[in-house]
Amino acid sequence: MTNSVTFDFTDSTVLVTGGTSGIGFEVATRFVSAGANVIVTGTRSAPSDYNCDLSPFEFRQVEMRDAAAVDALACSFDQLDVLVNNAGANFPDGLDEWTPEGFAASLALNVEGAQRLSVQSRAALRSSSMTGGASVVNIVSMTAFRSTTIVPGYSASKAALLSLTRNLASHWSRDNIRVNAVAPGLIDTPMTAPMKGFPELLDAEVGRAIFKRMGTPAEVAAAVLFLSSELSAFTTGSVLAVDGGFLAQ
Repeated sequence: MTNSVTFDFTDSTVLVTGGTSGIGFEVATRFVSAGANVIVTGTRSAPSDYNCDLSPFEFRQVEMRDAAAVDALACSFDQLDVLVNNAGANFPDGLDEWTPEGFAASLALNVEGAQRLSVQSRAALRSSSMTGGASVVNIVSMTAFRSTTIVPGYSASKAALLSLTRNLASHWSRDNIRVNAVAPGLIDTPMTAPMKGFPELLDAEVGRAIFKRMGTPAEVAAAVLFLSSELSAFTTGSVLAVDGGFLAQ
């Protein structure tokens, strides 16, 4: 017995920031499979600088803390149907997030860049003719809901991004732009790979959820495509947790 769902984003234009690995890469791949024209961003010079095959996408080099680069990216679109604000990382530039410099760098990377790109893309999103309206999906985190003393800047930035999601949803309601968030739990990606070298830390995190395993990028991508589709036309300002039951515990 199967219960799979397929999506059709034929001829839609989708921008996925940080689409060169992990969750972002899987999201971009799923949109391409659904017929979309997908643009991904990364910080390296060329697609060949990455280990994964980026040939299905259009690649743009963008550092999300570079205001001019973010503005140029947003202004390059006359019409944009889906924006996925996925780019982000903890310990930016290797900085301790408890220092003022590390905390500020985390906010700049994980929330300020997404806010700037979203606001600067408003006209292009408003021009979308996609059924159900244009869609912005922000990738937040379980760290938006609980203390995370290792990466306090990352945690604060994801909480801020969740708040931004709700405010944009309300502010842009008359523009036919929906804004939602996906909150992944512990997902098996290159960013979380270092945890495997510390079994006690990994086991403790996995043990906090109902499903005692790490999630997959594909499970997060499915939620992003749903929130971007006409199936969720009555959904805005919401957060969908893909966390294995973490928040239920």
